[in-house]
Amino acid sequence: MVVATERDGMTWYECESCGLMFDDQDDARQHESNCDDEDPSYIQ
Repeated sequence: MVVATERDGMTWYECESCGLMFDDQDDARQHESNCDDEDPSYIQ
């Protein structure tokens, strides 16, 4: 599930499975459908 979060005056969308954050809700939902529930393998 994607959760909207306010930070630094912007809305961010966080993947609840791995914690990766996106500034675009569509990107977050696309990631979520492919997420393997592990920590991201790259730096955010």
